[in-house]
Amino acid sequence: MALATFGAGCFWGVEYFFRQVNGVLNATCGYMGGNNSATTYEEVKKGKTGHAEVVQVEFDPALISYEDLLEVFWKNHNPTSLNMQGGDIGTQYRSTIFFHDREQKAAAEASKLAFARSGRWGLRHIVTEIVPLQQFHVAEEYHQNYIDKNNLPSCHIEY
Repeated sequence: MALATFGAGCFWGVEYFFRQVNGVLNATCGYMGGNNSATTYEEVKKGKTGHAEVVQVEFDPALISYEDLLEVFWKNHNPTSLNMQGGDIGTQYRSTIFFHDREQKAAAEASKLAFARSGRWGLRHIVTEIVPLQQFHVAEEYHQNYIDKNNLPSCHIEY
């Protein structure tokens, strides 16, 4: 099994769309990239800890590649929107890829370039960060599988 970590706005929707992908064994909501090791949702949502809402994806590379996960990431949020997705505004909702190793870094950079050249977003600049993995803080239990637990349609914005 392998791990990948993505931030693409509110983690409820990000978790939901990754859970739909064949080969994804688990998707866990959490926080990464901040300056406080003891973080909570209440702190992160204020936008002052430096954390991003992220989803850590456990996947089977025999069933789905990291490159395929990157494709899911790019297609399910607006990577040209700095520090916001839809109505969620703040650095905690930034578009970011936390790479776990050199291979993931290279794949993320190549996919970002290819996606930018695709013309999907016209002349708008892709602001997605590609940064090294940092400490992952699992979000509180009530955030895990939130969409299904609360019988909600996906809250994520389709682009």
